[in-house]
Amino acid sequence: MTDAAILPAAGTSSRPAALSGPQGPRPRRALSVRNVVIYGTLTVVAVYYLLPLYVMVVTSLKGLPEIRMGNIFSPPVEITFEPWVKAWATACTGLNCDGLSRGFWNSVRITVPSVVFSIVVASVNGYALANWRFRGAELFFTILIVGAFIPYQVMLYPIVIILREIGLYGSLWGLVIVHSIFGMPILTLLFRNYFASVPEELFKAARVDGAGFWQIYFKIMLPMALPIFVVAIILQVTGIWNDFLFGVVYTRPDTYPMTVQLNNIVNSVQGVKEYNVNMAATILTGLVPLIVYFISGKLFVRGIAAGAVKG
Repeated sequence: MTDAAILPAAGTSSRPAALSGPQGPRPRRALSVRNVVIYGTLTVVAVYYLLPLYVMVVTSLKGLPEIRMGNIFSPPVEITFEPWVKAWATACTGLNCDGLSRGFWNSVRITVPSVVFSIVVASVNGYALANWRFRGAELFFTILIVGAFIPYQVMLYPIVIILREIGLYGSLWGLVIVHSIFGMPILTLLFRNYFASVPEELFKAARVDGAGFWQIYFKIMLPMALPIFVVAIILQVTGIWNDFLFGVVYTRPDTYPMTVQLNNIVNSVQGVKEYNVNMAATILTGLVPLIVYFISGKLFVRGIAAGAVKG
């Protein structure tokens, strides 16, 4: 048999006829029923959440005469930042008329040490529970998990007594201790699950090389734990900054956090109801958690996906 009989004829393809056409799945239409349902639902949800924020922003930029006209959805005819200045510096929050500025710095002094202390202790707890099996570890972990589901209201009065006996009731440090303790169970669970997802071979190799408890923690675990630290920071900052119950129970007027002062501004029954000042004060109070989340949002998703909710 000659080579010419074996080779395909000129101008023809050597592939089978069934494979000579376009490969891969058929492209989907842009206006399919599936896309309409998905994007329509997302649009409705986005509008549902953004519309109140829009009303808050435009109301905070209007003067009272324009607000009294009644159209809450219309943009401001004349933009004014006076409500923002008053909400920050001169609005009365009870006996004090220095706006939210005092409460802002109180919240900063409460949030920063509470977040740092609770995350540091919880990360060490989670690391020990995941990699160093000691006697009673499961009992200790069970107690922490049970503590995460005890309603805060049940423990309000006992904690008042404890803080009074140690001389910290009404002080910022007393509230720091309360927030740190109540944040410990859920943070320990997050760190324990994250460190348990780290390959065990790394831990064993470090042990073979003679590394101890703290060497493994600082040189191996911490460099890989940035995503879960971001998750813990976002959860703690959001929870502590937005807290009202502990702030109003365990502090005094001079040490009220920002949320308690916001409540005093919004629920004031004296004088004219200044809706523009109320809206500006509400936005100012919520800015810190929003900024923290938007700055570290991608790392938050990475931390959740990398083992924050794995057993």
